[in-house]
Amino acid sequence: MTNPGSSEMHRARRFDLIAFDWDGTLSDSTAVIVKCIQAAVADVGGTPPSDEAASYVIGMALMPALARAAPDVPPEKYPELGNRYRHHFIRHQDDISLFAGVLPMLAALRERGHLLAVATGKSRRGLNDALQDPQLRGMFDSSRTADETAGKPNPLMLQELMAEFGVEPAHVLMIGDTTHDLELARNAGCASVGVGYGAHPTGGFGVLEPLHVAQSVADLHRWLLAHG
Repeated sequence: MTNPGSSEMHRARRFDLIAFDWDGTLSDSTAVIVKCIQAAVADVGGTPPSDEAASYVIGMALMPALARAAPDVPPEKYPELGNRYRHHFIRHQDDISLFAGVLPMLAALRERGHLLAVATGKSRRGLNDALQDPQLRGMFDSSRTADETAGKPNPLMLQELMAEFGVEPAHVLMIGDTTHDLELARNAGCASVGVGYGAHPTGGFGVLEPLHVAQSVADLHRWLLAHG
C-alpha cells in the first residue's frame, strides 16, 4: 500500500535553502535568556527589564540587545554587562533543550533534499556549543552567527548563505520567532515564516508578510511539507 505521506515528501521543492533562527524557533530557550538578561542588568546596577522588554531583544546581536534592554546602563559598563550575561547563561545552558518535534522535522526536510542552515543572533561559540548534541550532527549545511557577520535585521547573514550555495532569494525561506527574523528575510528579498511559540507576540508579524505563522512545531512541520 502506498504511504499517504510519500507524495508530499517527494514533491518538488519550492525552497532549496531553509534558514532557521535558533533561540525560540528550534531551541526552547526564551525563558532562560530572559532571566539571564534580567540578572545581568541587575548585576551591573541597572534596572532589570520586564519579561516583555527582555524577550523583544532576543535574536539581536548580544551587545546591541543588552544595550536596548538596559537603557540606564552606561556604555562603559557594557563589557561587564556582557560578561555577566555570559556567566548566567553558561550556568543555565544545560536547562535548555530543542522543542519537541524539531528533530523529526529537520530529518524530513533533509530527506526531501533541502539545504538547511542556521541564522542566529547567538555567538559562534554559543551556537557551536548548542550543536554539540549528537542528534544534530550533520543536520545543518551551514550557519551564520551575529559575531561573525552583521546582526539581524541586516540582510548579510542570508546574503552570505545564498552566495555560499548559489541559491537565489526566490528559493530561500527564513523561519524565526521574532520581527528581527522576518525583517532579515524581507531585507534579503526572501520569503519568511513566523512561529508563534517563541520570544515575540505575533501581532507585529503581519506587516512583514510571512507566508505562514506556525503555532507549534507540528504546525510548522506540516506547513513545510505541504508548501516548502
